[in-house]
Amino acid sequence: MDPVVRPLIAIPARFSASASALRHAAEVNARALVEAVWRAGGEPVSIHPAAGEVASRLKRFDGVLLPGGGDISPDRYGGAAHESVYDVDAIQDEFDLAVAGETVNSGKPLLAICRGLQVVNVALGGTLHTDAPGHRHVVHPVALSGTVAEITGVEKIDASCYHHQHIDTLGAGLDVTARAADGTVEAVELTGSAGWFVAVQWHPEDSAATDPAQQRLFDALVGQA
Repeated sequence: MDPVVRPLIAIPARFSASASALRHAAEVNARALVEAVWRAGGEPVSIHPAAGEVASRLKRFDGVLLPGGGDISPDRYGGAAHESVYDVDAIQDEFDLAVAGETVNSGKPLLAICRGLQVVNVALGGTLHTDAPGHRHVVHPVALSGTVAEITGVEKIDASCYHHQHIDTLGAGLDVTARAADGTVEAVELTGSAGWFVAVQWHPEDSAATDPAQQRLFDALVGQA
């Protein structure tokens, strides 16, 4: 019997000042996120955020997952400085934006989560609200349409949110497919994209282990890969 070959899913690592059991600063991805990709049948691979050679580095991968993380620098989208902005890293911003642009252009399957959605929006020329409080440590209902509704199989989902920045003006070609009750953009897709793309502002990995609708987002990424 041939061994199971899992599609390789690239996940840009996040810089961390420390990590349990390690003696140094770390590059990490959330275990819940990695496990959601694994459950879907993918091989999650954390990739080092470094400038240059992004296109050649991504060629070996079958799909890309842009995860959550710290804030994007307001300088990247013409936003004003704000005291709430946190964990900005110029290297991380440059790398994630390059990954977003290359993946969209190549048509490689892409799932973007929280910061990942914001990165894609900025990469496509969109802007963000620098600070819009009220969406951290919040679980609220979100109405779905379009591809994200087709994938999850539901028209309303409980979204686990931890963010304060979110979309202001949409990037080129993006359509809104989910909103919170206050109008916050919670999901987008790309019109006329060469490949599969879904982005959500919430964290589906928080409940994917017990909520099939959330897990289906990861299943869809791996299935496309």
